[in-house]
Amino acid sequence: MPRAPWRRRRTTDSPRPAGRRWAGPLRRSSTFARQVLLVRVGRRDGDLPGGTETALVEPRYADRRRRYGFDRFGRAEIEAVMPVSPAVAPVAEPDDAARSIPLLPGERTATRRAKFALVNACTLSSLTLGMLAIFLAMQGEVRVAALCLIACVAFDGLDGALARKLGVASPFGAQMDSLADMCSFGLAAPVVVYASLAGSVSTAAAAVACALVAACAAIRLARFNVSPKDGRFFCGVPTTMAAAVLALTVAIGLPVPGPVLLAGVALLAFAMVSSFPYAKLARLVKLPPWLWLAPVVGALVDIRLTFALVVVGYLVSGPVLWLRQRRAA
Repeated sequence: MPRAPWRRRRTTDSPRPAGRRWAGPLRRSSTFARQVLLVRVGRRDGDLPGGTETALVEPRYADRRRRYGFDRFGRAEIEAVMPVSPAVAPVAEPDDAARSIPLLPGERTATRRAKFALVNACTLSSLTLGMLAIFLAMQGEVRVAALCLIACVAFDGLDGALARKLGVASPFGAQMDSLADMCSFGLAAPVVVYASLAGSVSTAAAAVACALVAACAAIRLARFNVSPKDGRFFCGVPTTMAAAVLALTVAIGLPVPGPVLLAGVALLAFAMVSSFPYAKLARLVKLPPWLWLAPVVGALVDIRLTFALVVVGYLVSGPVLWLRQRRAA
């Protein structure tokens, strides 16, 4: 059978293949390029013993360098192809000023910084009042703690309004407001409700309901941060409004049985993470004046009953609007 043309023929006078004569330059060139790359991208001279670039070559390539003639190339030839510095200088990192992201985008004047500090002071005030509400609830002062939560709601609305009016709204302020809301409305409000339910329901049931409020508040805030904003409706009950309802329930002492109040707390928690559309306050203000006259008169007659009816009406409005949207689609 004839020999395959691609198989190398061996000669009797040399143990190496006959094709080594033409393959040798290619192998030497590849070895030379590999060695140059090893020298170029290797570690600094001081990291290996010897202090020279040749010490950076891997030991398993030493015999190949001798066999394929790499040793006949000197340092000058290597530097002519790819210059190698005596010591590889560390890469210069950008300074902190270039890497830092400004908290306040735009022009950094003293006036704008003062406005920015004022807005964040309102956010921190809401956070501090939430912590104070927790401390007061732990001491049994649930009514005062509920009033602190109402003040948190006021400061939470104030910082957003000031940021838009003064023109200092920023991503930092949005994240700061979200964290403060989680502390004041996601943690302080359930603690106050738990303290108010002590003695009327079982401790385990109250703990589960309040933990549900905290978990749903965290989900609600995280979803709000990453979802596109709608100028007309909220997707679910906002945490601020849920905390306001819980705080007013404790502050006015709504005369309902403990199990009913516990069920209302759980329902409010689920309403926060629901997909029902709830109207924003700016949209509610534009309602006809006669619609606002009814709750005002009812508050003068019986504030507790009026408050309960308003809360129930607002919670029911979400499913009603959702059904209308489904039918219209």
